[in-house]
Amino acid sequence: MVARRINKTKAVGAALLLGLTALLLYQFGLFVMVLWLSVRNPNSSAFMKATIAELRLSNPDANLQHQWIPYEKISNNLKRAVVASEDANFTGHEGVEWDAIRKAWEYNRKQAASGAAKRRGGSTITQQLAKNLFLSSSRSYWRKGQELVLAYMIEMVMSKRRILELYLNVAQWGKTAFGAEAAARHYYKTSAASLTQHQAARLAAMLPNPAYYDANGNTSYLRSRTSTIQKRMHMVEIPK
Repeated sequence: MVARRINKTKAVGAALLLGLTALLLYQFGLFVMVLWLSVRNPNSSAFMKATIAELRLSNPDANLQHQWIPYEKISNNLKRAVVASEDANFTGHEGVEWDAIRKAWEYNRKQAASGAAKRRGGSTITQQLAKNLFLSSSRSYWRKGQELVLAYMIEMVMSKRRILELYLNVAQWGKTAFGAEAAARHYYKTSAASLTQHQAARLAAMLPNPAYYDANGNTSYLRSRTSTIQKRMHMVEIPK
């Protein structure tokens, strides 16, 4: 009986050690990918792959609109608008804003208790980049935890300029439009370099739900949010 108990304990210990080793190897693999992306431009992202796979279920010929554009060829208006809308303290934090996460959690808990559907996110641009590049849109504690780990990895090896460059090139801006250049051409028939303040503010306002606004056009909320972002654009700092 004692021998069986010892063998069972050893088996559990070995399983835990194996699981921990696998987890560490997985995190190391992700870190290597983050290092690679600090110097190489991605052709796609986890979100792009998931989107095209879903679209091709109903249309095998479906394609995404995406074209990489260097940071210096993206309008400062769009950089300012996105930072003002998504992460006003982008240049000042280290990847995660814990106070914003706490406030978002409290708000969402109250919304759920009252039966309201609206939710608020507390993610920084770095967290959103981590999610877009490597993860999925599913909601779980594991996914959120991995997003936080990736955010710290990204901030460890990349400059703020590189982080924003990557984000602006992989963010979804419509049902099939990904990245600033595709968004500018899809909505305004212009380049990302030529976006006006108003155009940039409207694109930034679309980010939380781009496919919806792509399908439903210029809603009253989108107009109001665009105006708010445009007023805040001069107040934020962007990487040079």
